[in-house]
Amino acid sequence: MILQDFIRDLEALEARASGFVAGSATLGELESVRNQLIGRKSGELGVLIRILPSLAPNERRDAGAAVNRVKQAIESTLAGRLAALSESASTPLRPRDLTMPARHSWRGGRHPVTRVIDEIESIFRELGFTIALGPEAETEWYNFSALNFPADHPTMDLHDTLYLGESVVLRTHTSPVQIRTMQQFPPPIRILAPGNVYRRDFFDASHAPMFAQIEGLAVDEGIGFVDLKATLTHFAQRFFGATRTRFRPSFFPFTEPSAEMDVECRLCNGAGCASCKNSGWMEILGSGMVHPRVLEAAGVDAEKYTGWAFGMGPARIAMLRYGIPDIRLLYDSDMRFLEQMAG
Repeated sequence: MILQDFIRDLEALEARASGFVAGSATLGELESVRNQLIGRKSGELGVLIRILPSLAPNERRDAGAAVNRVKQAIESTLAGRLAALSESASTPLRPRDLTMPARHSWRGGRHPVTRVIDEIESIFRELGFTIALGPEAETEWYNFSALNFPADHPTMDLHDTLYLGESVVLRTHTSPVQIRTMQQFPPPIRILAPGNVYRRDFFDASHAPMFAQIEGLAVDEGIGFVDLKATLTHFAQRFFGATRTRFRPSFFPFTEPSAEMDVECRLCNGAGCASCKNSGWMEILGSGMVHPRVLEAAGVDAEKYTGWAFGMGPARIAMLRYGIPDIRLLYDSDMRFLEQMAG
């Protein structure tokens, strides 16, 4: 095919298009005409475009310009007919009754967990803590080795940790942020590290495979467990109001000594329920004195400085604050629940 024949076919298509579009009486008919003329699979214009490679190389530029012109002309004609048909199909609006009550429209709000995180950050900022962030994909060294996990620790197995590749994991806690901060800044250090963490957990009433976590770290000369306990007790009283708290001995590879902190269950007021496993207490965080090996791994002089750290799950704390019996409600995207709980 030579260029003159190609151009003649394009002009003939443009002429037919005007008649087809003008004869469309409904929006459905107009859509059928659109597909017939410029549809991607079987449109007449597409058939002509597939002829372009058969033209001589020096003719393809002019042929392409002609194709674009015809396509724009057809699309303009279609748009004009669409506007005309849409206008004729619309019905006049009834006069508005300004005495009618407005329709309720929820414009969204902050998620309960987000509200809890903001409040926790605000309390610790008052105590001199700053916010520190870190990557969610971490190396095994930052996530385990630098935190004094032995090489054969069960949490490093595939059934507990999500691996992205060789020696790279989705962080199981925000503790790697503590290591990165101590490597970057000299003591004194007081940071709060919020973020999402990932574990191979079953999704039940109190556990989720991905959840938010907040960790805190303080490193300075002469600080001890009494400072840790006083700080966390102050936090609990500020956040929950007058409430009973207790510390129980525990074990974490990265702290020694270690303790878990409980507050009286707000769902049953200490009487015992399924959420607190009928104990009357709800664990909100783990804590302890930073192990000297962790300080040394981060390049901090363990003979001169001591430190304490803690980690808490804001989703569990949100359950206590708002009386939520099942953590899955926080992840179900039920608009009725979120509208009720969001601020």
